[in-house]
Amino acid sequence: MFLTQLHLEHFRNYRELDLTFGAPVTLVQGRNGQGKTNLLEAVYYLATSKSRHARAEREAVDRAATEEPIPYARIRGEVMRGEELTTLEILFTLRGDGFNYTKQIRVNGAPRRSMDLIGHLRAVLFLPEDLTLIAGSPSERRRYIDVALCQIDRRYCQTLSRYQKVVTQRNSLLKQLQEREQTDGSSAAAQLGFWDDQLIELGTQVLARRHTYLTELAPIARRVHADISQQQESLDLVYLPSFNTGLYSEQDYQRLREGEELKADALACLETDTAKISERFRERLEVRRRVELNAGSSLYGPHRDELIFIVNGWNLRTYGSRGQQRTGALALKLAELHAMAAATDEKPILLLDDVMSELDEQRRAALLTALADVRQGIVTTTDWAQFSTDFQEDAQLLRIEAGTAKPVVSPAADY
Repeated sequence: MFLTQLHLEHFRNYRELDLTFGAPVTLVQGRNGQGKTNLLEAVYYLATSKSRHARAEREAVDRAATEEPIPYARIRGEVMRGEELTTLEILFTLRGDGFNYTKQIRVNGAPRRSMDLIGHLRAVLFLPEDLTLIAGSPSERRRYIDVALCQIDRRYCQTLSRYQKVVTQRNSLLKQLQEREQTDGSSAAAQLGFWDDQLIELGTQVLARRHTYLTELAPIARRVHADISQQQESLDLVYLPSFNTGLYSEQDYQRLREGEELKADALACLETDTAKISERFRERLEVRRRVELNAGSSLYGPHRDELIFIVNGWNLRTYGSRGQQRTGALALKLAELHAMAAATDEKPILLLDDVMSELDEQRRAALLTALADVRQGIVTTTDWAQFSTDFQEDAQLLRIEAGTAKPVVSPAADY
């Protein structure tokens, strides 16, 4: 797949932008705050229907949009897959409240759901903050898995969406029951029975699919990580559910949850028998019923699971240096690139947002090697000098300034 055209109207700081992509790599240069990240965000929107930064749709709309008779923002892209050209469009229009915006999706001009957009364009986005993926919260790592999987497997995306709605409904009921302090365990169990069944059924499917993906991702990440660390370190990816499925001793399970050291030979693969997972899931809900009632929230399920990085037996989040954590995050992203290509028979677009300045020479080399292997890459930088003359000669060069883009023939003549 190849993104041939990108058109923006009132998106972020772009009043209007038209770009045509022709080279395998597009190198975008500009000072901070000029719109480089916004450009990548627009492409990411077309791939996932979501933003990595905006908490609400209105944050993606340029303030100048209010000057229009009907305020709006638009992202449109044309994607070539083989001989087939597909037009993808996201339109943000002002709601009746005059404050929030509604997102509308179109594929080849026809209205579609957000979920129907996913898969037409796939992208792996690497931001400077992704270098803290390992040291960040578990929710960041769960989100990482879900975004990658949704681009690969639409059924997973549907199941995850249904599961999240069940969690919301179950939380609402738990909150109501929490407020009725006189509710006994048997009465609560009866009222929660339907939502428990849904939580277990859908949660088991989500958990099992995540495991399958990580099983495919782990050996790739291990190989990439070994190359970057010059064969000095061995990386293991461990998916740890919010309840012990029975493969670990309770002591080892708690050590993993708390980020403690665990010998490599004690690491276990996730239980893959869905019947056993469901059984342990139900047992946990029953045993911890009162705890959930007191919390007024669902405490167990894939929305509380964790992805753990183990390097040479040590938990990378707890004991890894900043450099080791960056190596782990970089290995994960590059492994995602390969895993997505293997699962779909198409290479995704690689989007790199000014990450070269955050990396040492060895890690930069790993990224440049990955770029050489992709069908299309879009890379942003503040400094042309971070890339060799040979790299620049083979790339399409753009300069971004205050929401405008202009082609550059020679960076030396750009100043």
